[in-house]
Amino acid sequence: MSAGGVTPGPGSDTAESRHGLDGVADAGAFLARLVRLEPAALVRLRPTGTPGRTALWGRLPWGVLAVRTVSGPGAGDVTVAAGQLLAELAAGRAGLPARRDAQWRWPLPPAASRPVENLPGEDVRRLAEAAAGTLREAATNGVAGRAVGQRTLRDALLDHVAVVVTPDDAPDRPVEVTQRLVQGLIRMGFLGATGGSSGIDEVRVRAAGRWVALVGPYGAVWSQKATDLAVRPLDPRPKV
Repeated sequence: MSAGGVTPGPGSDTAESRHGLDGVADAGAFLARLVRLEPAALVRLRPTGTPGRTALWGRLPWGVLAVRTVSGPGAGDVTVAAGQLLAELAAGRAGLPARRDAQWRWPLPPAASRPVENLPGEDVRRLAEAAAGTLREAATNGVAGRAVGQRTLRDALLDHVAVVVTPDDAPDRPVEVTQRLVQGLIRMGFLGATGGSSGIDEVRVRAAGRWVALVGPYGAVWSQKATDLAVRPLDPRPKV
């Protein structure tokens, strides 16, 4: 048995072909939830800048990024299939699945972000439960007596701004927290149960440019506000 409770698997005789994760339980919990939400999900392993720590990044089906930091030096900046890496960990092997770096097409938030506000964990849970209840009610009885498609309902609820935070240092730049972030935090288990083993029942709101994050005791979810683009027709006349 090697360090971290995993043994080398086929093709894992070199450091480059090992996943390098020691926090198998933490990584497994992250990957299991990610795959449950998106069976074909990719996971990006990325150094954190802190020796012996690796960040696991995944994209949820509703367009937010989830990240959890686990122990272990990792395998550099690589992308693999989340389900395949989960299978390696579950079997106690250290092999790195086939790389799929070219399939990762989403930007990551900046390394530096600023704290905006702390929210009670119970309030975040309540917001998530209220949205789920609204979805169930609308799916059963419609909206204003009219039937509405499940996908339309879901997207409308996810885009709903659940919390608006006005920072003391930037009152003219309110930070909007949508249900996409709230649902991501809860569905990935990053807040945990009330009074869980972390001893922390609080969610931090952080911002970095157009990025907004909810950070719980076990991980964070990030969303990037869409940039308004102006589309102008090309002038066919030659420049002189």
